[in-house]
Amino acid sequence: MVSINDFAETIEQRAILLQLAYGGLAGSDLLRAVLKSELAGNIALVSSFGADSGVLLHMVAQIAPKTPVIFLDTGMHFGQTGDYGKELTKKLGLTDVRVVTPDGEETTAQDPQGGLWQRDTDACCELRKVRPLARALENFDGWITGRRRHQLGLRIDMPVLEADATHIKLNPLSQWAQEDVDSYYEANDIERHPLYEQGYFSIGCWPCTQATVSGEDVRSGRWADKDDKTECGIHVAGFDPSI
Repeated sequence: MVSINDFAETIEQRAILLQLAYGGLAGSDLLRAVLKSELAGNIALVSSFGADSGVLLHMVAQIAPKTPVIFLDTGMHFGQTGDYGKELTKKLGLTDVRVVTPDGEETTAQDPQGGLWQRDTDACCELRKVRPLARALENFDGWITGRRRHQLGLRIDMPVLEADATHIKLNPLSQWAQEDVDSYYEANDIERHPLYEQGYFSIGCWPCTQATVSGEDVRSGRWADKDDKTECGIHVAGFDPSI
């Protein structure tokens, strides 16, 4: 059977060919096609169990419930996030949710008191999210994200399929507006994150997340006091899951 790998010499070329093959699809149609393609069995959904995570978790549960789901437990999440993740996992019938935590020795050495986020948010994200995800993705060819273009910042021009340093990244909701997400929740009777109704429209670690003020971008509550920070690091140029 002919594979895209037969025509691609680099990960970037592979992403381009996959974009040509599947870039016209979106949402569950895109997920279904890719999860049954040559990436089948070698791709994971990375989920934060956050404000809008229920959409992709529901889609994956309907299409391929054995797909690995990676949750980065930073040790700094709201208590409601962990509870919500457990409830969704059980309700949707997901069978392979992998909770990934920071390396214990690294945490003891770099953040023994848990206050690194106050001194250096980038270093904290590197310790608690970037390096743990890199280790978690070692045995996968690709990963699925819930990013959307309407979230602006570095996300505004992202394609449906792209490449980081070593992996294919699939963005099934890249073209969805917030109205599409809200409609999907309602149509499929998916429970929202408990903090959503309190104005938390993008939910990360509690020290660096606050409720969104009316009229602001949905991600404005993330690192609100850091004008130059809009991403934790796993979605920026140079992220290398092979590290």
